[in-house]
Amino acid sequence: MHVHILGICGTFMGGIAALAVRAGFRVTGSDRNVYPPMSTQLEALGIALTEGFDAAQLDPAPDIVIVGNVMTRGQPVVEALLERGLSYASGPEWLSREVLKTRWVLAVAGTHGKTTAASILAWILEHAGREPGFLIGGVPENFGVSARLGAGPCFVIEADEYDTAFFDKRAKFVHYRPRTVVLNNLEYDHADIYPDIGAIQRQFHHLVRIVPGSGRIVWNAADARLAETLAMGCWTPLEGFSREARPESRWSARPARGADDFSRFEVLEGGEPRGTVSWSLIGTHNVENALAAIAAARHAGVEVREALDALQSFRGIARRMQLRGEVSGVRVYDDFAHHPTAIATTIDGLRRRVGAARIVAVLEPRSHTMRMGVHRQTLPRALAGADQVWLYTPPDLGWDTDVVLTELGARGHVSAEVDALSRELARAVRPGDHVLIMSNGGFGGLHGKLLAELERSAGAAPGAAGPARGP
Repeated sequence: MHVHILGICGTFMGGIAALAVRAGFRVTGSDRNVYPPMSTQLEALGIALTEGFDAAQLDPAPDIVIVGNVMTRGQPVVEALLERGLSYASGPEWLSREVLKTRWVLAVAGTHGKTTAASILAWILEHAGREPGFLIGGVPENFGVSARLGAGPCFVIEADEYDTAFFDKRAKFVHYRPRTVVLNNLEYDHADIYPDIGAIQRQFHHLVRIVPGSGRIVWNAADARLAETLAMGCWTPLEGFSREARPESRWSARPARGADDFSRFEVLEGGEPRGTVSWSLIGTHNVENALAAIAAARHAGVEVREALDALQSFRGIARRMQLRGEVSGVRVYDDFAHHPTAIATTIDGLRRRVGAARIVAVLEPRSHTMRMGVHRQTLPRALAGADQVWLYTPPDLGWDTDVVLTELGARGHVSAEVDALSRELARAVRPGDHVLIMSNGGFGGLHGKLLAELERSAGAAPGAAGPARGP
């Protein structure tokens, strides 16, 4: 059967493509603005790509067209699809019908931490010999791919609340029919489709309504909006977690002695120690992700001791505080943070690791919500933990960044062009600095451009030695 995927290079749709290939379908697809890691994954799978959304790509007609949520009415391929009466489905609908219907689905939802928590959960199940399938909005280093079918009954999915398709405005996650659900947190986001926080809570309530009574909802008991959402109705046993112990939390944690960055922490169940974890991640937000994954995995039958052992060898996710390189003592990181809360927790985690060393935060306000300026009042507070801040301000940014710069004072800077930004950063940083580049896109290759500028500067310096490259 021939499956053609519109919008194939998004992380979710690229994962759908990988699953379809492994399931024996012939897969083609189309998109624009392709960048790694998804483009390299698709090439490795042997999937033929069409650039753009012209109608000719539907000749000869595929057996089914899977429509990504980036597609809109008016695009030639969409109009041709409807005029010709071809068979089509959304990605979540196709996934539910072809992959998930016979699986134990473990869905990880929330405004932040979905990718990390889902990756940790998948690795715990893998380490325990369960051979899970998964579809994750990033590339876990332990697996090297964002999606696989898996041989076992469990399937881990990053459960996004974004809308499904132009013809289905429900949240994606209502299609998945999970038995185990993680609710990490709930904040306002996706301002392009949700008018207020109440609209998002309603979607999460719809997810809660479809979890069976024999299932499990693992939730962040420190999140007031999740508590409000669950109070709208819940028919499934709850299991709470929070970094600090609370009456509603079965799971909590505390840092090990000398590990204020939480690179080593103790896991508590009901206030009783269950074991200590030493791992490659840092930050309190990642501890919460780990607690959620431990609880969800146990619902699927994995003992706590096995889960703790798996965390020791968890290697992180591409583009989540990923060290891209080091030149002349300047370390450059790539991180996906794109919401004020995620930005603040990422900076806090790095600060706990580097102490008094300078942190230079570089932010591309790229998400729809960021570009609309919804978070402009909370961004200064989110960036307050950095010593210097650069905001990328392309000409089509939909709001005035002066409100952010005024609060940041001398620490705040703007740049409207990526190449110029890389040069400005190279001149401003100094040995010992940690440059944290944050975007939910490719940021025009800024990471590589900055490292190249630093190498040129190092090579031009009198008596300079060769630059050192990070992993």
